[in-house]
Amino acid sequence: MSRHNQVVDAQFGPQAQAYVQSAVHAAGEDLDQLEAIARDRRPARALDLGCGGGHVAYRLAPHAGNVVACDLSAGMLAAVRDTVAERGLANITTEQAPAERLPFADAAFDFVATRFSAHHWCNVERGLAEARRVTQDGATAVFIDAVASAAPALDTHLQAIELLRDASHVRDYSIAEWTAAVGRAGFQIESVIRRRVRMDFPTWIARMRTPELQAHAVRAVQRAASHEVRAYFEIEADGSFQLDVMALVARAWSRNSGRANVVGA
Repeated sequence: MSRHNQVVDAQFGPQAQAYVQSAVHAAGEDLDQLEAIARDRRPARALDLGCGGGHVAYRLAPHAGNVVACDLSAGMLAAVRDTVAERGLANITTEQAPAERLPFADAAFDFVATRFSAHHWCNVERGLAEARRVTQDGATAVFIDAVASAAPALDTHLQAIELLRDASHVRDYSIAEWTAAVGRAGFQIESVIRRRVRMDFPTWIARMRTPELQAHAVRAVQRAASHEVRAYFEIEADGSFQLDVMALVARAWSRNSGRANVVGA
């Protein structure tokens, strides 16, 4: 895991400002939904797990007592601190740690959210278990990420272009994989919303500074894809495509009452 974490840090540290400024990461219906939930819950202490450019933390800050933005990348956290200072968000602090080994006490948070991070985790089951450990019984957790199709050809295509673009990519999980893993970790699912987001190919490649050889390989995979795959992802002439994204809202079941049934899957 330490070697993978080094790859993640090397990939994202130099790209920190690009992720702070990324339109895809800074806005979206999923972020609006997340903020609406936080506005309703009014958490005392919230965690943005795998914070990246900090966009979840910025949305949580007006509705929470304090927010911890946690990420593996020191470069990302430095960019978040700069943005926090610029925006005057005094209730956001940062913490460097991998998702699989969080430096927080049990039940330290009454709201946990992660967005576009879990597909980089070396061990998603361990990361989700850690998320549950630091979440209070009955508290809300929101998991937002790109998701893969259950159809093998579509799944293979997505994983291939993701890995070619970004060496730190581990896996985009299907919604079925997500719901099963979240349930095993100790969360009861309340809702799952699936959306589609257009990925502008030039921006998508530039944000990760993908080497030219790999970028050409992505385009080769897209051009060689079957009609069904090209139609599903709505691949455009320049390589832009539609990405499936999931927002899963869950509640931590009480350890004293036994495992809750997973609903809403």
